[in-house]
Amino acid sequence: MADMNFPQDDFQFPKFPDISRWIFPAIVGILVIGAMSSSFYTVEPDSVGVVQRFGKYVRTTQPGLRMKIPFGVETVKKVRVLHVFKEEFGFRTVKAGVRTIYAGRREPGDYDMEDRMGFPPGSFLSESMMLTGDLNIAVVEFIIQFRIADPLKFVFNVRDMNVTIRNMAEAAIRLVVGDRTINEVLTLGREEIRTEAKKELQALLDRLDTGIQVTNLVLQDVNPPDEVKPSFNEVNEAKQEMEKAVNQAWENYNRIIPKAKGEASKTIRQAEGYAVERVNNAKGEAQNFQLNWEAYQLAKDVTRRRLYLEAMRAVLPGIKNKFIVDEKEQGILPLLSLNKNRVKQPEVAS
Repeated sequence: MADMNFPQDDFQFPKFPDISRWIFPAIVGILVIGAMSSSFYTVEPDSVGVVQRFGKYVRTTQPGLRMKIPFGVETVKKVRVLHVFKEEFGFRTVKAGVRTIYAGRREPGDYDMEDRMGFPPGSFLSESMMLTGDLNIAVVEFIIQFRIADPLKFVFNVRDMNVTIRNMAEAAIRLVVGDRTINEVLTLGREEIRTEAKKELQALLDRLDTGIQVTNLVLQDVNPPDEVKPSFNEVNEAKQEMEKAVNQAWENYNRIIPKAKGEASKTIRQAEGYAVERVNNAKGEAQNFQLNWEAYQLAKDVTRRRLYLEAMRAVLPGIKNKFIVDEKEQGILPLLSLNKNRVKQPEVAS
């Protein structure tokens, strides 16, 4: 094979620009841009920033544009201290509106969307099904609302807020419900259960220094399980009928007994008044007789006439016909026309 001869004098390598002088300025520019982008941060109006330097707490910043040491020397965790968080148990709100759509409820018209939301079927029911103190089962659906009161404790003592608050809320409500009967849980004891569960949950959160404050706990709906609901309804209807009968009996009692007591008291008071009146009259007559006797001893003739005139004044007004006879009249009493006003009786033929 013949040798190939190339012209050596005409071949030259391409010349590249000298970039060594641009490397340092580029690195400096990158560092400046990185420092600027990692030095400033913004805290939202409902939040505060907890600043840590190599993991150690250094300060808490308020809302607004703030600055920190760049390149990861200082890190910021933003905590929403003014926001009220909400957790639902036994159901989930899918869509709020005029007619709110829930997931997990077994009522007509509601949407069971556990599968669509990624929850296992029946998970909402299992978290709300609780055992009462008399070994009955109640489905207690409730809501808790809470806020972060101490951001420093929250950042360093709470790893997963949702899991922590849900586990503690279930423990608190199950503890309180377990001390009540099924009737208390379904009817009159709901307000007391709500109050005690809120106190118990707050005590658990304070014991672990979570920095979370419970603002409200609401028992949304409390029912027996669907399988025994008809039996519970029949029992409740029977209890309502019993309470109605008892209330009617108390109504009759309150209407009749006080009236009888009042009449008895009235009769007693009348008898006491009559007794006082008779005694006072007797005392007055005795005193009057005594006074008359004393006056008679002093002036017999005058007293005798006075008593006679007083008796006539009391007796005469009640007499319809008065006949006055001269005391000097002697002999047989003259015939008086005593029967002048009598109607003559018709004679009967013999």
